[in-house]
Amino acid sequence: MVQLPQQAPLGSFAGPAKLSVVKDLLNKLSEDIKSATLQSHERDRALEELKVYGRDSSYADPIFTKEGIETLSKHAFDSTSETTYRNALRVLCNALFLRPKTREIFVDLGYEMKACTKLKNDSRDDEFLASRLLLLTTYGTKIDLPALITHHQLANSITQNLSRHAARFASPAVDAGKTEPMEEMALAETLKLLFNVTNFAKAHINSFDAALPHVTTILCSYALPQSQTPLEPLFGLLINTLLNLDLTTPTAQSSIYPQTEPTRVTIRLLQLLDLSMKSYTDTSLDQSVTPLICALSAVHERAPKKTDKDTHTHTHTEDEYDDSTDPVRSLIRTALLPAEEDRKTVLGRADTLPSRLLRNWTNPLAPQFRGAVAHLYFDLSGRDAGRFIENVGYGYASGFLFENQIPVPAGAVEGGGGGGGREEGSSSRASAAAAAAAGRRPVNPITGQLLDEEKFAEIPEMTDEEKEREAERLFVLFERLRQTGIVSVVNPVATAVQEGRFEELPDDDEPAKKLD
Repeated sequence: MVQLPQQAPLGSFAGPAKLSVVKDLLNKLSEDIKSATLQSHERDRALEELKVYGRDSSYADPIFTKEGIETLSKHAFDSTSETTYRNALRVLCNALFLRPKTREIFVDLGYEMKACTKLKNDSRDDEFLASRLLLLTTYGTKIDLPALITHHQLANSITQNLSRHAARFASPAVDAGKTEPMEEMALAETLKLLFNVTNFAKAHINSFDAALPHVTTILCSYALPQSQTPLEPLFGLLINTLLNLDLTTPTAQSSIYPQTEPTRVTIRLLQLLDLSMKSYTDTSLDQSVTPLICALSAVHERAPKKTDKDTHTHTHTEDEYDDSTDPVRSLIRTALLPAEEDRKTVLGRADTLPSRLLRNWTNPLAPQFRGAVAHLYFDLSGRDAGRFIENVGYGYASGFLFENQIPVPAGAVEGGGGGGGREEGSSSRASAAAAAAAGRRPVNPITGQLLDEEKFAEIPEMTDEEKEREAERLFVLFERLRQTGIVSVVNPVATAVQEGRFEELPDDDEPAKKLD
């Protein structure tokens, strides 16, 4: 065996020499399991050395074999020394991360059950390491998550760890903006594990119902970041958790819409959205901000309906869009639907949160994000196509309605609402009259801009000579198009002449007599 000098720098070997050292270290650790040949400090140094070498899988193959994983697992789960088992857990975490095949080896050996037991310890180090091990085994293995939930208290352990974090954040003596690195790392791993387990074991999702109060406490108590990536890491993980859990249960409803402060969670989500839309670039929106939009949609959709104060039963109104007694829906609509400030120009051009969202409605670099935003606004409009057009303008609404095969209400945009012309169409005049009757300023149904804020270039009326030249130009263009043979077209100018609907100007520049 290679005798490691006590003062030798950790990880000082490379290439074949590293391979030899790794092999001898594992042999020593394997023999130690059988006959306790190593003293405590020697065992810990050997594992520390393996941890350093195991960060790079090259020339470290013995670590990733069945024998290597089993030796490390026995030290990780059978040792009573915290230093020993944590060093072994760190080597295992690196191994399962670097070589996916080791994950199945770990599960085949049955150590995922012991990892669940380790998860129960009231230690942030153990929480981090056990959570990461279990998280890695959810990828590419035959791990039986329902069995871990039912027989090995996986859901209870995750919930208990979240409750410890929530209690710390809720304490008035704790600065929510300052956390120990290991505490934050442990919380992140727990949230990742919670997301994966609820994603892969959907039939047991209600086992995690008790976790929601702790998730919302952390979400609302954790200090808002000032970085260019406000959703990373913790806020993004908390939001993903909301998307996976059942928000309709009594526990979920009381957590997300507490009676004393029903908009608490909603306010925090809107704050994060505002920060995110100022921070993330086009290429980051899909992955980073789309879940937040989906979370807001879920919170809006599942908000409690109007309740009869005497019977405590739900009262369904014919138009829940106008349910002013619902503070959550009202808050989201007020924050996200274009206000008068947005409508002073064409929608999407102001420096407000609704305008920033609308500007990304057609963003080719964020297809998932723009789809989520469109669905959210359709929900905010009570899933009514006419109201949807009224809220965002036909220019934004048309694509969504077409893609989802939703018919446009008759007369919703007929006449264009004065969209660039000098005269308003019939529906625009009707809309203006209706808006005036309701005490609102009328808007252009195409652009969403207030009609009285529209500005048009002062273009003088065309002279008869200009009209004739324009008619001749159009005649030539249509003739060229017809002669290409690509499409079959009829020259409308020639047709008008043949039908006698107008005649050429006389040479003395007298106005031509218009027949139609």
